[in-house]
Amino acid sequence: PQGSPTPQPPQSTPASAEDVTVVLPGPAPDEQAGHHVQGPQQSQAAVPQPAQPEAEPVVIVPAPREGEAELAQNADDLDTRGAEQEDLADQERHGAESAAAVAEARQSTGPAAPGYDPAEREAVLKVMRERRDIRNGFRSDPIPHDVLLRVLEAAHHAPSVGHSQPWDFVVIRSADTRRTMHELAMRQRDAYAKSLPKGRAKQFKELKIEAILDTPVNIVVTADPTRGGRHTLGRHTQPQMAPYSAALAVENLWLAARAEGLGVGWVSFFDEREMVRALGLPEHLEVIAYLCVGYVDEFPDEPELLQAGWSKRRPLSWVVHEETYGRRALPGEEPHDLLAETVAQIRPLDAKALGEAWERQKRMTKPAGALGMLEIISAQLSGLSRQCPPPIPEPAAVAIFAGDHGVHAQGVTPWPQEVTAQMVANFLGGGAVCNAFATQVGAEVCIVDVGVAADLPATPGLLPRKVRAGTSDMTTGPAMTREEAKQAIEVGIDTARDLVAAGNKALLTGEMGIANTTASAALISVFTGADPAEVTGRGTGINDETLARKTEVVRRALELHQPDPADPVGVLATIGGFEHAAIVGLLLGGASLRTPVILDGVSAGAAALVARAIAPEVLAACIAGHRSAEPGHVAALNKLGLRPLVDLDLRLGEGTGALLALPLVQSTARAMHEVATFDSAGVTEK
Repeated sequence: PQGSPTPQPPQSTPASAEDVTVVLPGPAPDEQAGHHVQGPQQSQAAVPQPAQPEAEPVVIVPAPREGEAELAQNADDLDTRGAEQEDLADQERHGAESAAAVAEARQSTGPAAPGYDPAEREAVLKVMRERRDIRNGFRSDPIPHDVLLRVLEAAHHAPSVGHSQPWDFVVIRSADTRRTMHELAMRQRDAYAKSLPKGRAKQFKELKIEAILDTPVNIVVTADPTRGGRHTLGRHTQPQMAPYSAALAVENLWLAARAEGLGVGWVSFFDEREMVRALGLPEHLEVIAYLCVGYVDEFPDEPELLQAGWSKRRPLSWVVHEETYGRRALPGEEPHDLLAETVAQIRPLDAKALGEAWERQKRMTKPAGALGMLEIISAQLSGLSRQCPPPIPEPAAVAIFAGDHGVHAQGVTPWPQEVTAQMVANFLGGGAVCNAFATQVGAEVCIVDVGVAADLPATPGLLPRKVRAGTSDMTTGPAMTREEAKQAIEVGIDTARDLVAAGNKALLTGEMGIANTTASAALISVFTGADPAEVTGRGTGINDETLARKTEVVRRALELHQPDPADPVGVLATIGGFEHAAIVGLLLGGASLRTPVILDGVSAGAAALVARAIAPEVLAACIAGHRSAEPGHVAALNKLGLRPLVDLDLRLGEGTGALLALPLVQSTARAMHEVATFDSAGVTEK
């Protein structure tokens, strides 16, 4: 401004024509003193300034000379550039103090924002608890426009990453369009049904999976991954945030619909690209959900799939982890030990149901005891399930745990170690004996990599749960650490939980691991007290020389470690395999969930000995599927007191013997349901 004093720059260099005049206004009365820089449009020295009530200082900032660093042109840089080096030097020293100061400042800002009052909170939680995926009982009543608008507004208020709001809602009322979509869904339903094991397919056949033609309104929710451009906040490293955000809109829509008394059914039986073309959607859109919306006769108390026995609800305690994955703990509780928790949940057979089963066997239209061992199995199933007749154990799944063994280096088998990984690929491709047997009896095959030496590619049907790439050589040191043994047991427990929660009503053991019969023989020797020569077998068909070497390897390992059967986890760690430990977990997990587990061959027998040493009541859930040709398996079954259902000199593993026994176990339960009693059939007793 004219007449205002002009302080000299800090250096004595005279101003040049390129120098810039910067006006530094004085602080407002209600502000702390400080500098503020004019915008670029005000920074030209030639621009006349209006008269000010108070003089404002002007600083002549020299333009950068050749070879000099360019000066900052904003007030923040003018204030802080000179202190940057000092700040950087002090950063580590003051980091903790600064964090503490920030924390203190946050704590001192007054009371937290209030939540809802109890009635409002309960209303919110109630709509979440009572939301259902509806497929049955829709009505044809029209949905008023104001109701549908409220539902869509709730969906549109969903959170989205970077506030990108990538969703669109296509509202479909046309009967022709709905018929087209129904036809597409039916094609995919048929394709899915053909992919299922027979046990699952039979169950799926009874399910209604969509209500496209039964509802007055269908809503297609899409995600636009291009919305917001390439620099959308939050999608730089996670481009999938667009469909995730749209899924949140689906949840908002669902909850709002429930509050309005509207049922919603999510139909996922579509080929997405086929649907995009049929609906004439832009090709770049992703279809997130196809929703059937309408009023219903009633909302079921439980999800329809749970009522149909398709799946079970997983407890919250299974899925909450404290600080690190696997350290399970609910808020306010100490982290719990998965193995100890599982063992604590194992109970003996229910005496009341067991008695009812024996009584029913006497009244069935057959001579008492005529079904031999099958009567014992049916009573066991009743006592395990706490009901008579017991549930038919269908569908069923065989869990094949795969792992490699360091003891392979001792020449206990002519088969190379890489066969383990190759056979896993064969299982996944459907080309193994276990696959053929499973198809025949209608069981699902689940492959678990718990310790394969090779890195296995991600493949549908493979559960990657590798504890380590194979055990160590038990003749030179422990096969694994105690923690690794426990981790492998927990893999088995989690597998049992997953398969039972998915709706399976019987579990079968299976394994794959070159040289695993050596570890099996060592385990059986410890828990039965038998000499290694009595329990070591030919495995994959080895010759006499290799058998002698294998027996001596087992003896050396036992002499080295002197394993104590009173410490079953310790025994596993010194001479066991990862697949043995995982089978132990499967047995314990199945027993804790009161689900029958059908044992396969020698490796399963060895694992059952360990499991019994951990929790004796685990045998209440165990059924011996067959007797292997391996001598160690005979010793294990005798020690366990289990009678096998099949004795065919099998020695393959893979769960093959358990799969052959599955129909027998299922038949015992079905007989309890369907065979008439003397009274009901009018048959005279003797």
